[in-house]
Formats: sequence, C-alpha cells, structure tokens
Amino acid sequence: MYELSVSRDFVAQHYLTVPNPGPEGEIHSHHYEADVRFAGPELGDYGYLVDIDDVEAVLDALADRYRDELLNDLPAFEGNPSVERFARIFADEIARRLDTTVPERLTVRLWEDDVAWASYERTL
Repeated sequence: MYELSVSRDFVAQHYLTVPNPGPEGEIHSHHYEADVRFAGPELGDYGYLVDIDDVEAVLDALADRYRDELLNDLPAFEGNPSVERFARIFADEIARRLDTTVPERLTVRLWEDDVAWASYERTL
C-alpha cells in the first residue's frame, strides 16, 4: 500500500456549545495542523499516488477558507464545532475539490494543539 502525506497549518477560532464547557465555551483560537494522508495499492500516471502540487493547491485553498474564521459562524459547524467534526469536514472538502482517481483512502488528522488531535478516514 502506498501512502502520501501533505500538511498545512492555520489559526481559526471556535467555542464549544456543550453543557458546562468551561473555558472552551469562550471564543478562543487554535493553531490547527492538518495532516492529510492518501493511500492506495497502485500508482497512477508518472508513478504518482496523487500529484503533490494538486494536493498543496487544495490545502492552500482550505487553509485560506478557515484561517481566522470563527467556525461557529459557518453552517457546516452547526451544533458543537468539535475537532472531530472539523476533521470530517476537512476530509470531505478535500475529496470534493481534488480531481484524482488513484488513491482509495483519505485520512485527515487535525491537530488542535501540541497534544490533541482527531482524525477522519474516508474512501475516495
């Protein structure tokens, strides 16, 4: 199985909407690091699993989309804007924007600080 990973970082804000969220219930920032991994059993044209330049373009667009945003204001985050939900939203956006047929799986690991991350894995 081949794997390829590319990452981007950006800062975004949110606040949790669960009962008794403590300090996380106030607007605060996270320095997110999105590690995006593609996997598949075969390589495509030119010996690529996926073109890194294409992945970087999509990640740049997504980082620009979420950079300095209050996630709670975005419809996709209705409810509690958890890092788990954000990882799924990020993965689904990559799958929608990236034109590729070779990799079979996509995993997004989204770090919200130095010690905590959530991931979401999906088929392509």
